[in-house]
Amino acid sequence: MENVHLAMEEDDLYSGYNDYNPTFDSEELENDVGFQQAVRTSHGRRPPMTAKFPGTAIGARPLATSFGSRIPMVSSMGRPVTGAVQDGAARPMTAVRAAGYTSSLTRGSTFDPLGQSRGPAPALEAKNEDTPEEKIKILEKKVNDLIEESCMAQSRGALQLALEKAKEAGKKERALVRQREQSGNADNINLDLTYSVLLNLANQYVNNEMYPEALNTYQVIVKNKMFSNAGRLKVNMANIYVKQKNYPKAIKFYRMALDQISNAHKEMRIKIMQNIGVVFVRMGQYSDAITSFEHIMSESPNIKTGFNLILCYYAIGDRERMKKAFQKLISVPLGIDDEDKYIPSNDDTNSNMVIEAIKNDKLHQMERDLKVLTEKYIMTAAKLIAPAIETSFATGFDWCVDMVKSSQYVELANDLEINKAITYLRQKDFNQVEAVETLKTFEKKDSRVKSAAATNLSFLYYLEKDFDQADRYADLAMNADRYNPAALNNKGNTVFAKQDYEKAAEFYKEALRNDSSCTEALYNLGLTYKRLNRLEEALDCFLKLHAILRNSAQVMYQLAHLYELLEDPQQAIEWLMQVISVTPTDPQTLAKLGELHDSEGDKSQAFQHYYESFRYFPSNIDVIEWLGAYYIETQFCEKAIQYFERATLIQPTQVKWQLMVASCYRRSGNYQKALETYKDIHRKFPENVECLRFLVRLCTDMGLKEVQEYTTKLKKVEKMKEIREQRVKSGRDGSARSRREGSAGSAAGVSTPVLSSPKKASIMEMDVKAESQPESKQLSPLLDSGRDSSHSSNSTKGERLSAKMRSLPGSNEPYEASSPKEIDASYVDPLGPQMERPKTGAKKRGEEDDFADEELGDDLLPE
Repeated sequence: MENVHLAMEEDDLYSGYNDYNPTFDSEELENDVGFQQAVRTSHGRRPPMTAKFPGTAIGARPLATSFGSRIPMVSSMGRPVTGAVQDGAARPMTAVRAAGYTSSLTRGSTFDPLGQSRGPAPALEAKNEDTPEEKIKILEKKVNDLIEESCMAQSRGALQLALEKAKEAGKKERALVRQREQSGNADNINLDLTYSVLLNLANQYVNNEMYPEALNTYQVIVKNKMFSNAGRLKVNMANIYVKQKNYPKAIKFYRMALDQISNAHKEMRIKIMQNIGVVFVRMGQYSDAITSFEHIMSESPNIKTGFNLILCYYAIGDRERMKKAFQKLISVPLGIDDEDKYIPSNDDTNSNMVIEAIKNDKLHQMERDLKVLTEKYIMTAAKLIAPAIETSFATGFDWCVDMVKSSQYVELANDLEINKAITYLRQKDFNQVEAVETLKTFEKKDSRVKSAAATNLSFLYYLEKDFDQADRYADLAMNADRYNPAALNNKGNTVFAKQDYEKAAEFYKEALRNDSSCTEALYNLGLTYKRLNRLEEALDCFLKLHAILRNSAQVMYQLAHLYELLEDPQQAIEWLMQVISVTPTDPQTLAKLGELHDSEGDKSQAFQHYYESFRYFPSNIDVIEWLGAYYIETQFCEKAIQYFERATLIQPTQVKWQLMVASCYRRSGNYQKALETYKDIHRKFPENVECLRFLVRLCTDMGLKEVQEYTTKLKKVEKMKEIREQRVKSGRDGSARSRREGSAGSAAGVSTPVLSSPKKASIMEMDVKAESQPESKQLSPLLDSGRDSSHSSNSTKGERLSAKMRSLPGSNEPYEASSPKEIDASYVDPLGPQMERPKTGAKKRGEEDDFADEELGDDLLPE
């Protein structure tokens, strides 16, 4: 009753809430003798005591709380709990004593169920590595490590290191086998390890193109009967024979491998049969290839096999089977999900998160790649068989379009229609009206197809110089797809043609922002900066383009021309040398190199390049003129004759070349031949004063009777020339007088704006036209460039050379050599002003590296 309190006697109404059963007091368990006794004896196996049974060994222990005093709790029954300690002695447990346990408990012992008081465990005994078993295990681990290192080296591209590791693994594996035999464990040889070593070694031989060694290694594996399924490696051996172009042996090994693979491995058998068909195609045995491909299409159809089957039918010219094969091709199931499943719904948040996670994962990328490859095969097959399956390619295209529209690739039908229009352009009869009409049918289609068709129409009208229509369709393409770089490029071209270079540059920049790999826009941007005389920015554009197109002769020539404009001839020469390394037979580049070397004073190098240019293109009048002048300067007049005679053939109405031929004969001492040449010139050009003067001199020095006749003719011609000059002079004076009188009259009357002279205005107008649409010169088949700002200076230089060449025969002494200073060989840029024409995206048949518009150009490229 000591624990019972009346409510009226309770001073604190909330006391007792922190009292708890001492059974749950874990703080004093270490000092609890009864608990320790129970732990060390079988008492611990008894059921735990509860609060119902008082009188435990710890019943008199005060209850410890965190707030109040400890209150003793006494049992209401008085029976001691089994296993409790009474009077300091433990009750004996005879039931388990015989097993060696004791129920005695030493007073003061601590609770240590894990035996941590006994100290750390003794150290493990070191393995004895000298035993044969341990040596074998260590050696096996080394071999496995070497195989792994070899594979890792191969994955990094270090093929030589991979081969060395594979060889080392082979050596250690043989040492391992010998050690097993010496220790008497020959029966326990690890065959899997041996197989791995040999297979890895053979693969590394193949990667390093050491095919004989690889075949020997594979042969060792195949001949060993202890290796299961080694016959499959005959596929690898057949692949090596294919690389060696030993096709009959490759077929033999493929068939041997096919015989050793069971029908359970259907996919493997299909791949081997596909290889057999491809090898038959390379051997030209299309009938055997068709047999293999038809079996595959009946068992397990796939896109590649269907495409190869169409190629074989095309090779043998079987129209009906081509149609059937095309129908099989477009009906091959891809096994990929529809794109609609990647469109997120608005309701389910968790589903949307999953869709976002898998939208761009590797599996979806693989599906997209497979779909793109399939579309490529179908488009290529349609373009290939369309002209062959019907009497006309238009009918064939229509059949292919109808088949595609009824298949799962409906969206490819529009692409085929566009390709049909492009094919019209590639026909020899060039039915452009049909192409334009076909492309115009897409104006009401979806945005992607409309943009592609409008881009091609813009390109066509640009080539026809119908810039208004080209601009209209370029706008239509941009409205359909603002991010179409080809449309932006064509729009920039139309603006460039209207000489609005700043605006053109903006369109080219936008095209590059949408597609940084659009080389056409980058090239045209460089040309635009060049027209704006922003040479450094143009140079930066072409340097970037050169980093993308390393072997583009056009880009390198533009760089050379820019360095020439920047007055850095050495850099220009270096870039032109790179152009020559790509196109060694281009005569215009060689002539340009000769001009630069001549401007640097290196006559020998200039002569070499000019001579090479003449050898490849002997009709360039500027090169012929320079070579003739060079031989006259070096006192080899006989060699100059052949060049001036060729110039006479090219320009028979130009008297200066014939005069130069006669002058060369005269300088070389062949006076009789010179006299005959002058007489021939006089017959063709009877009013030429220079010819008559030399005829008079030669006849006088040679004592000929014709001297009086030529003297009389010379006087008549000179008199006629004077009368003509007086008439021209009087006409000019009269016109000047009338202009002065008209100005005075207008000044006396109503004031009018002063106008420049009509002649000057017409000259300025001609200059503007020449700048906008320069005259075309004969170009090399590869390069297409322009003279730009150097055009006028080069023309002046050419005129100066012509004047000096004409003055050569007119020296006071007809037999003396002219001074070298009188001969100034010049060079007008032979590549013409077309360098500045922006890239339109065309690639015509017969041209080399002309840039192509991304829409039309890709279609014009041969497959």
